Amino acid sequence: MHATLPLLDQTDFPAIARRGLETLQVNLGYKCNQACLHCHVNASPDRKEMMTRETVDVVLGFLAAARVPRLDLTGGAPELNPHFRDLVCAARGLGVHVIDRCNLTILGEPGQEDLAQFLAAEQVEVVASLPCYLEDNVDRQRGKGVFEASIAALRRLNALGYGRAGSGLELTLVYNPQGPALPPAQDGLEADYRRHLGSRYGVEFSRLYVLTNMPIQRFGSTLISKGQFQHYMALLKNAYRPENLDGVMCRTHLSVDWRGYVYDCDFNQMLDLPLAWQGRPRAHLRDLAGRPLAGNPIVVRDHCYGCTAGQGSSCGGALAA
Repeated sequence: MHATLPLLDQTDFPAIARRGLETLQVNLGYKCNQACLHCHVNASPDRKEMMTRETVDVVLGFLAAARVPRLDLTGGAPELNPHFRDLVCAARGLGVHVIDRCNLTILGEPGQEDLAQFLAAEQVEVVASLPCYLEDNVDRQRGKGVFEASIAALRRLNALGYGRAGSGLELTLVYNPQGPALPPAQDGLEADYRRHLGSRYGVEFSRLYVLTNMPIQRFGSTLISKGQFQHYMALLKNAYRPENLDGVMCRTHLSVDWRGYVYDCDFNQMLDLPLAWQGRPRAHLRDLAGRPLAGNPIVVRDHCYGCTAGQGSSCGGALAA
């Protein structure tokens, strides 16, 4: 796989700083039951990295001490971590809102037959990747049969109340482009998703997030192989909107890798660009307990233009929505 950081290192992206911490985003490991072309984590069934119980306890201690209101669990497939359910239950016991970034097909994997019921019982918000409402497009990006399995999973979640008005169970779908292009307007695409998934499959959901593909890891390497990397970077830079700077997620999120080391965002984690903290080469979550992060400079490179292009992009969808 081609390295992308050397192509991103020299940057003219504006200097920005952190605000108060609102969300702790924790990567529980890079193992996944899928290997998607757009994956910025380079996750796959062959990955071995997995957060230990000791590090899970560090996460819980930090949540309690810092009183972080949201825990955002990601991977890989975070549900494959053997401590996933214990972490969810303990965080909910602290009154923390928990988000599970779910690939949907995990709900049908052996040993996960009761996963949907568990998520509903703990009132976990499900943010589910479904990069298109058309079967051919999804299977081309994520593998044959993935769309069919995803629809089955969505119906299972709907049957438990997810995505239905008044249930209190939030189900967000996530779209990302098929190739080196900016996503369409979030509101308009959400209407298309609702119309197509509702009429054809009877599927309901709470909202749609559109995300810009980041020029890193597997997607970035594919761009390099096809000679499209510089063109895509020019697209992101030409679509830069300074008003998006105020809402970028790195201002209020903190990313934690499977070892417990911390980064300004998930993308910096994948590029191995640690949080800048007191001159240390790398800071661990246990080092930050009781330490305010507001005002800390954010580590930026050229990939940051992916979050500020057009309508903007974040783990919470378009910034301009």
